[in-house]
Amino acid sequence: MLPQLRSCLMITKKTKKITLNFDRMILMAKKIRIGWFTFTCCEDSTILFTELLNTYYKEWLPKLEFVHARILRKDDANEIQQMDIAFVEGAISSDTQETKLKQIREKATKLVAIGSCAVTGAPSNQRNLFNAEQNVQIKEILEKFKYKEKVLKLADVVTVDESIPGCPMNEKLFLLLMEKYLNAQS
Repeated sequence: MLPQLRSCLMITKKTKKITLNFDRMILMAKKIRIGWFTFTCCEDSTILFTELLNTYYKEWLPKLEFVHARILRKDDANEIQQMDIAFVEGAISSDTQETKLKQIREKATKLVAIGSCAVTGAPSNQRNLFNAEQNVQIKEILEKFKYKEKVLKLADVVTVDESIPGCPMNEKLFLLLMEKYLNAQS
């Protein structure tokens, strides 16, 4: 039995009667399951997100369930779980990252590109503009670390539902998007 469902059940020993706590089920059903992921970037939007959590923690906590957030959970599972919203920061610079992004997209109802690298690929994609001589100079590094020849923005790999540009992300736009999602689930 799912742990979430188990916490909504109450079994009376004498009568062996099972009672569902519908209030708890409704509260649980209303939580938005989110993930926060980072790829190739400086992670400045992640830092801003944690600062925003400090400010909005009490307001957001009853409404959000963090299913993936390496910045918040040391036990963040390797297996990607089903989620309502995946916030993804960073550009894609390797086949491994591309595979993981596709898995995230499969498990997320909505995928939001966070920050300049995710939205446009820049500045992480600077090497895409290198000339032939510069490409020869970095070839060994690309091969050693199994990087792609070109750095990709998220939309080059998967469907992106929303984008928050900026380096770091535009705080006002992010808060408006959070408000939209939180109001939609109320």
